[in-house]
Amino acid sequence: MNQTRKGMFLIVLSAFFFAAMNIFVKLSGSLPSVQKSFFRNLIAALFALMMLIKNKEDLHYQKKDLPMLILRSSFGTLGILCNFYAVDHLVVSDASMLNKLSPFFVIIASALFLKEKVNTVQKISVIIAFIGSLFVIKPSLDFMNNINALIGILGALGAGIAYTCVRQLGKQGVSKAKIVFFFSSFSCLVLLPYIVFHYVEMSMTQFLLLIGAGFMAAGGQFSITAAYTYAPGRDISVFDYTQVIFAAVLGFVFLDQIPDIWSIVGYIIIIGVAYWSFLQQKRFT
Repeated sequence: MNQTRKGMFLIVLSAFFFAAMNIFVKLSGSLPSVQKSFFRNLIAALFALMMLIKNKEDLHYQKKDLPMLILRSSFGTLGILCNFYAVDHLVVSDASMLNKLSPFFVIIASALFLKEKVNTVQKISVIIAFIGSLFVIKPSLDFMNNINALIGILGALGAGIAYTCVRQLGKQGVSKAKIVFFFSSFSCLVLLPYIVFHYVEMSMTQFLLLIGAGFMAAGGQFSITAAYTYAPGRDISVFDYTQVIFAAVLGFVFLDQIPDIWSIVGYIIIIGVAYWSFLQQKRFT
């Protein structure tokens, strides 16, 4: 198996892990999204700590990196909270699809904050992806009918800005494990006061499901990190959209959920424009 195929395999594996994470979150019932996010990040923090120990890295962070780490962690926490809320209130595959708008927000955020030039292909991709998202959202004059989907898009925006910060941190030489550990620990500390004062009693089944969600998240995080060490993003990033397929299949098997025809049209548009953009970018690299 060559390097690119290894990268493809690992990014598809990460997509499965993240889809399974959303299923575990959904199956855990009507617990607050904050509580679900706390357990998810707690497991991720422990995994990242184990990686740091294994790689013999210290926990010292340079002062110049702290503002970007805090920004990444703040928007990352927002992204997870909104994504988990969307998973609880939408069809799982719809929530997964809206979350996959984050790469398009990365394009916008990179242009605004990192001053990276946006080419014509990327501009067209962002516009078409937005049109595709409308099929998933199915906007109406009743704002409350749209709020759950809009929160899902807010989650994608948070994730997009967070990934832009990760890109900058990588340029500054901060290791991936240290970024994950800082983010996960920061998120747990921010959410802890809510957990202390508004903790909702969980059954053993719910507790195990949230632990399972944490393990799936950790598996997804480290699989996608490994994927990009084997192959550049331009060669494998499009395969991350298999998460929507996994989410649809798992949602049907475990939750009897079937996305409606308009959502499916939206999936096709968004995945289609991602694939088109992927092909166009490869032509010029």
